[in-house]
Order: sequence, then structure tokens, then C-alpha cells
Amino acid sequence: MTEATNKPAILVVGHGSRDVDGVGEFMKLAEHFTQQHPDRLCTTGFLEFARPVIADGVEKLVAQGATEIIAVPGMLMAAGHAKNDIPSELNTLMQEFEGVNITYGTELGVDPKMIQAASERIVDSEKQFGDDYDRKDTLLVVVGRGASDPDANSNITKITRVLEEGLGFGWAFTCFSGVTTPLVPEALERAHGLGFKRVIIFPYFLFTGRLVKKIYQWADEYQAAHPDVQVVKADYLNDHPLVMQTFDDKFNEAEAGTGNMNCQMCQYRVQILGNEQKVGLPQEGHHHHVRGSGTDADDGHDHGHSHGHTHDH
Repeated sequence: MTEATNKPAILVVGHGSRDVDGVGEFMKLAEHFTQQHPDRLCTTGFLEFARPVIADGVEKLVAQGATEIIAVPGMLMAAGHAKNDIPSELNTLMQEFEGVNITYGTELGVDPKMIQAASERIVDSEKQFGDDYDRKDTLLVVVGRGASDPDANSNITKITRVLEEGLGFGWAFTCFSGVTTPLVPEALERAHGLGFKRVIIFPYFLFTGRLVKKIYQWADEYQAAHPDVQVVKADYLNDHPLVMQTFDDKFNEAEAGTGNMNCQMCQYRVQILGNEQKVGLPQEGHHHHVRGSGTDADDGHDHGHSHGHTHDH
């Protein structure tokens, strides 16, 4: 055995996207993570659209001699993907590859390092306001991806509150790019009545993609409709150094066996208001039809998959 195969290998699992830019940013982050662990076998796998898919990643590591694999999900929150789709695939792959054990890590979650990374993205965007800028006169809008899991959505709201209090904004609220409400355009129009003349729109996303680009488009449309308001678009998280440190923390927790998801508010374990029917549903994936189907660059046209489906399982 080589030194690399003496230690558990690393599989960095991404959601996947048809957007080439988003896939490229994920691969760059995964490369940084690999560089942090030069003594390990390391590769990537996507849940949907992009390639290599999760099975390709596992097969590659096994071919290199790995029998222990730690799968680190590149997910901000634990919703349907992190709770069902990814573990379902990993369980199936462990049955296919006899003698191979895959340990599943936890999502990045509500973490002090992630919140600090978010604050630095927001603070950096404030340079666009000029010398007379005052946070107390500014509205912060944090945009989450949106999920059918209220626990995941509420975590975005919690992060918004910590950012609002920690940075001292005049007001802050959370909205979403899809699946749940309020959506960005509706939320901005409602908030306009508060009278803020400076607004920061911050996508709490790891990578660019169709959704982030749509959020920025909505921001531009709000700006055009209200020229008396100065709208600033903050950068998303991407491979901020503190994001990379958080990935490392989650990997170390998985290897030590100390990483645990939030089961107290898991809609598949306990009755959560409005989702009582989901308790006890089987753990199964639903991305077979788009697994490895490719990005926009593969066929030169837009497939229009805007993630309007609810990701229920």
C-alpha cells in the first residue's frame, strides 16, 4: 500500500449544475481542498448534470486502492440532497463495491467561520457606497437557495439574523431563489416600503450558476425600477479561506466520527409543522434522470432546468 491509500480517501461531493461557470468554481474549490491533503487520494463527484458523477468518483478511488472513503458534501445546508439523495447513492455504491466503506460527512451548516466569511463578502461590497455610507441606514437582503425542508430554510434565516446584529444593519431579511417563499422580487418590493435608500443583496451560495445569475438579474431589475435606491450586489461565498477551513473541519469530524446532522428538526424523523406526512419516508434519491446529463457546454443549448421542483422525497 502507498502512503495515500493508508489513510481514508476523500470524495468531495457537489450538487452539480448545467452552468459551466458554477461547475468550474466547484472544481477549483475541490482542487484547493485536495492541496490541503496531499497525503490522501482525493477526487470529486456530482449529484446531477455535471460529470464525473458520484459513482465515477468512488470507482476512481477504489481503482487506486482505496477501501475507506470519506464523502464530504459541498452543501451549505442539509435538505433533501444532503439527507436523502447523496446518502442513498453512497449506500448503493457500498453494496456494489464489496469491502469498501464510505463515511458520510455533514454539511457546512450554521458555522461561525461560514458566518465570518459571509460578513467579509458583505463588508467588501460596502466599498461601492461611498464615503457617507452608514450601515444603520442600509437594508441587508440575504438570499438562500430555498428547499422543501423548513429546517434548512430556517438556518439561512438564522445566519441573516447573526449578520444583521453582528454588523449593525438598519434592517435585514431573508428571501429565496426558488422552491419556497418569499422569492427575491416579491421580497424586494415588499421591503421597498421600509424606505431604505441603500440595499445590499447577498446570495448565500457557494458557487455561481443559473440561480446566482438570476438573483443578480433581479437585483438589477429592482434597481432599474427604483433609481432613487442604491443597490449593491455582494459576492457569494465561493472559495473564501474560511469556507475552506470549514470544509476541513467537517472532514476531520467525519474521520473522527464526531460529525452529526441535526436530527432534532429532521422532517423525516419527527413531525415538523406542515410536513407531518414525511416522517418515516424511505431514504432514496430522485436524480436518476439528470445524473451526468451534462452542462450547457455539452450540447450548446439551455435545458431550462430552473430547479422549480420541490425536492420532496
